[in-house]
Amino acid sequence: MPAYVPNPVAAFLGGGRPIDGGRIYRDGRRIFGDGKTWRGFGAGVAAGIIFGIIQIQVYGVAGFTRLPELTIPVVCILSFGALFGDLVKSFFKRRLGKDRGAPWLLADQYDLVIGPLVLLLIFQFSWVVTYITLPILFWIIVITPLLHRAVNIIGYIAGIKDVPW
Repeated sequence: MPAYVPNPVAAFLGGGRPIDGGRIYRDGRRIFGDGKTWRGFGAGVAAGIIFGIIQIQVYGVAGFTRLPELTIPVVCILSFGALFGDLVKSFFKRRLGKDRGAPWLLADQYDLVIGPLVLLLIFQFSWVVTYITLPILFWIIVITPLLHRAVNIIGYIAGIKDVPW
């Protein structure tokens, strides 16, 4: 959950000053675009961390032993990594000339997983090899695009997103 919560919260609570400050990259395009704001980034990361802390507490009380053990550093990396992955994707999306909201198959669905995974491999490698087993990786690959699509449709219907993808 700490990796899945930040993106919709950032979209819902975002707005305000863009992270790139309106700056243009050397190719003449915005670095990230108006859709990536400090308020959205901060709110999304905070929400992911809060959800992660709640998960840690629930797991401790309920005694879930078959799920990956979450720690505060892992929760922080998952939350930050989800939006960091989204920023990296947006950077490359702009380089390809794709506008805000334009679909980019696979990159749009998996940025929130790839960002945290890369950061976890760098900073919490032993956690990854201990808890991200092949069955868990399989379910992450299967469920991520389904959740992504469902949340985007809900956001579109609620008027938070301009496009349903």
